[in-house]
Amino acid sequence: MASITIRKLPEMTKRRLRLRAARNGHSMEQEARDLLEAALSRTEPKTENLGQAIHRRFAALGGIDLKVPPRGPIREPGIR
Repeated sequence: MASITIRKLPEMTKRRLRLRAARNGHSMEQEARDLLEAALSRTEPKTENLGQAIHRRFAALGGIDLKVPPRGPIREPGIR
């Protein structure tokens, strides 16, 4: 088994861990192990492409076909 040291733990966090451990009848070390194990055993949500998420949300409303205007030549800078 590996071990870690957690430095600069806020005093309030340590106090809450101690109280939670006492409430559950565990040592602080066991409570920290349980918390880490529970947090890391959850599956992470799959990230989704923003464009795909927007498309999926509004797909049921139907689409719209826009007429794309023809493009002209690029104007010279400074000429209006």
